[in-house]
Amino acid sequence: MVIKPRVRGFICVTTHPVGCDAAVKQQIDYIQAQPKVPNGPKRVLVLGASTGYGLAARITAAFGSGAATLGVFFERPGTETKPGTAGWYNSAAFQKYAEQAGLYARSVNGDAFSDEVKAKVIELIRQDLGQVDQVVYSLAAPRRKHPKTGEVISSTLKPIGAPITLRGLDTDKEVITETTIEPATPEEIAGTVAVMGGEDWQMWIDALLEAGVLADGATTTAFTYVGEEITQAIYWNGSIGAAKKDLDAKVVDIRGKLETIKGDARVSVLKAVVTQASSAIPTMPLYLSLLFKVMKERGTHEGCIEQLDTLYDIIYGGKESGTAVERLRHQLLADGRTVELVDEAGRLRADYKEMVPDVQAEVMALWPQVTNENLYEITDLAGYKADFLRLFGFGVDGVDYEADVATDVAIPNLVDLT
Repeated sequence: MVIKPRVRGFICVTTHPVGCDAAVKQQIDYIQAQPKVPNGPKRVLVLGASTGYGLAARITAAFGSGAATLGVFFERPGTETKPGTAGWYNSAAFQKYAEQAGLYARSVNGDAFSDEVKAKVIELIRQDLGQVDQVVYSLAAPRRKHPKTGEVISSTLKPIGAPITLRGLDTDKEVITETTIEPATPEEIAGTVAVMGGEDWQMWIDALLEAGVLADGATTTAFTYVGEEITQAIYWNGSIGAAKKDLDAKVVDIRGKLETIKGDARVSVLKAVVTQASSAIPTMPLYLSLLFKVMKERGTHEGCIEQLDTLYDIIYGGKESGTAVERLRHQLLADGRTVELVDEAGRLRADYKEMVPDVQAEVMALWPQVTNENLYEITDLAGYKADFLRLFGFGVDGVDYEADVATDVAIPNLVDLT
């Protein structure tokens, strides 16, 4: 069929399999054009491996470090008459290109929160890899069925303590909006922490340790976002932020357990990018449109794959002489300023280019100036919308969007537990 984008709010209800394939290949090409990660991982488990930062981590590990990768995700395949999810097509493309490169790649489609998936992943590691030396935790979901109680818990996106009124951007109508959001209840906060916090990450590491499938020196990281003043009211200081702060609490115990095998656990702070999740957060589309304009003008704009390339430098010691921290501190900014790549909470800060004070100051200065009339002049709304459509395989260079495409794309060697 010929597939065109159909956008409803912050979701595109169609996906393009060939476009998704091409977008994955572009990320692979980027990583292959960079120096290899000499001390990088060789057997990697990626939880949430099909889109965004999780997919970028899998690509970076495989094509930047030659790693065998085992990916876990929850995606829907296409049929002859209906496209599947973008994550399904991304994963099919990754599998194809990994096999062409002679790299081991296998995937599990199922509920990563469940004991069933954890047990199957452990079985596959023992069978195919023996052990893994990195675990990337990149799960994001609106709800979670707790594996011990069976309770279905939902997350929410609300402030804590008092209502807030947020300036935002309706990307469909291309108009500035104001939205008032009531504060989360204690139950909603607890639910969000249960879904998006660190408990499941800790359960995964505990299960892998107990099974003996974590190699000596294994690392694990979970992704977070901190942001600055504009985004913090709804994000870091809201219900989602409570969940992200739970990651900071849980990582201390995880790190302590991994020290028994000379390993390490870190929360990694990554830059704001366009994802299905971020597009649903009030304020984020407007913030991202301004951030993109400011950072592109400085030549410092990065997407998921550039961020993960930087993060692997930080975790594994860099690609040149000296540690990654030393090297990056000397190349950051033309005026010689430096940043801390490990913050006071022990987090890895791959988001340092977004957090440069003058970048944030310029975004703050532009924020009140945006009107319906000057949207395309003051912001990079065009870039934001292009990135959004790319999530679903549209607007990718080199793809013929008038051609018939097959939508029932298979993923070889998939373990399907849906």
